Amino acid sequence: MHALYNTHARLLAFDFLSLTPNSSDPTSSSFFTRRGTLLISRAETVGVITTRELKPNRFLKFAVDDGTGCVPCILWLNQLNSAYFSRRSPSDVRSIASMAARFASQIQLGGVARVRGRITAYRGSVQITVSDVVIELDPNAEILHWLDCVRLAQKCYNEVKAPPQKRRRHGD
Repeated sequence: MHALYNTHARLLAFDFLSLTPNSSDPTSSSFFTRRGTLLISRAETVGVITTRELKPNRFLKFAVDDGTGCVPCILWLNQLNSAYFSRRSPSDVRSIASMAARFASQIQLGGVARVRGRITAYRGSVQITVSDVVIELDPNAEILHWLDCVRLAQKCYNEVKAPPQKRRRHGD
């Protein structure tokens, strides 16, 4: 199976929503398969923010609609009181929390955003756990993202490389 390690795969919502957890390694929840042939762990999408649910100091849930569907996203805002960050230096945690708060303030209904992050599953559905948000000011951003997604699907993501065949020894 072909894999994109630590690469943000540019996906349209219909493609993103069809991702399935990697069943070849049940201990790893960090990879998802696209059409059974491509392992990915990170994604990028561009679209209009259509929902926004803020739980202060906890998280911001929102959806990005690119015209083919809505990609659910979650931006964690609990860095200052989460045990997950307790091993990191306090200045790093404050910096991460500040950046997350800035992203949360930029995400507004009707705005066009480019969202990147890890693909995660929650209650049986895929979502993006946000690591980066860019508010798009270019009116062509969505269509350019569509064109990139189509080109990448045709030239890269749909390329299936067969696993190498084991050489058989005489008598096997």
